[in-house]
Amino acid sequence: MEPDDTVRLRGPRPGDLGWIVQRHGALYAAEYGWNAEFEGLVARIVADFAQDHDPHLERVWIAELDGEPAGCVMCVRDDAPGTARLRLLLVDPAGRGHGIGARLVDEVVAFAREAGYRDLVLWTNDVLGAARVLYERAGFTLVAEKPHRSFGASLTGQDWRLPLQER
Repeated sequence: MEPDDTVRLRGPRPGDLGWIVQRHGALYAAEYGWNAEFEGLVARIVADFAQDHDPHLERVWIAELDGEPAGCVMCVRDDAPGTARLRLLLVDPAGRGHGIGARLVDEVVAFAREAGYRDLVLWTNDVLGAARVLYERAGFTLVAEKPHRSFGASLTGQDWRLPLQER
């Protein structure tokens, strides 16, 4: 898919962090039937970032389509030393088909490499097929799967890893 020149990636502005929480809650409820437990998880992730992040090692991107937010993603430090975590990838239905998801994932990978991380990891669920395709294209490998009951649904959680530097 060719990049869409009407799409622009930028840092968050006032109100964008709230938009991330709201869009995740609304879309995942509509598309997967997930409950408010998921929105609460997203709110905690966003609040932790807003309260305490290192801009040299952690970042949020908002994708705009025709001047309106259409997607987002975060890169944050993981608990494991030298490891970054891709979080909260979302492409709004109005933004799908414009290459936004791939651009957001590529931006996180490039940023994590430049910041000096050795590995980039993420956790997702098997029902999020479109996102998994993006992760595979970017070079991530599925390293673990585990069934769980969360967000009002029976799911299979997945851990993915992308080495960023030669060992």
